[in-house]
Amino acid sequence: MADHRRKVRARVYGNVQGVGFRIWARGEATGLGLAGWIRNEADGSVTTQIAGVDEAVSTMIERLWEGPSGASVSRVDVEELAAENAFVGFRIVA
Repeated sequence: MADHRRKVRARVYGNVQGVGFRIWARGEATGLGLAGWIRNEADGSVTTQIAGVDEAVSTMIERLWEGPSGASVSRVDVEELAAENAFVGFRIVA
């Protein structure tokens, strides 16, 4: 039986810039076998798209609520996306 694939876009709010959030998220996502990207937004939030096995994506969403030490997450908005067109690797984008 094949694992169910999932792709989401998450926007993370709070004190999430200048605390190593993107580097931390790349490490967490890579460790979970996820692909996608993450970037800082002009309003101080961080946006990420992640794709992979459903369970790993759910785990990453939970971890986004924690963030690295120094981060203070106030909100995580998650939008489900079509799972086709999967990413390769996980990268930080400008």
